[in-house]
Amino acid sequence: MPINLHIALIAHDGKKSDMVSFLLNNQTFLKDSTLYATGTTGSKIEKEGFKVKCLLSGPLGGDAQIAALVATQQIDMVIFFRDPLDKHPHEPDVQMLMRQCDVHNVPLATNPKAAFYLLRGVISELTKKEQQKS
Repeated sequence: MPINLHIALIAHDGKKSDMVSFLLNNQTFLKDSTLYATGTTGSKIEKEGFKVKCLLSGPLGGDAQIAALVATQQIDMVIFFRDPLDKHPHEPDVQMLMRQCDVHNVPLATNPKAAFYLLRGVISELTKKEQQKS
């Protein structure tokens, strides 16, 4: 049964390749999802054949656009791969986005392992809800 999750994707420069790898490794779970991403992250994802709605790049406000989608309940989960050891001043800050996710009860993963379990958990819960409706 297809599950259309709305997933926001954002990655610091040093983690963009990790994001692409994560998506490639989880294509089966993501095939029916709607993906949103900040500009540069989104362009790298598109090059791998994923359909993604690209927003502004992080330094130009893409992280704020994702936060607005979270605040208006248009996003089911956020995956923000951050690089805590090599953050550059132009890169988005996870704190603002984390605050919005906490306020609006939207799950957020900041590393591949957390994203792996979060994705599977969300899909499992939605599948149970759909089965209960039937």
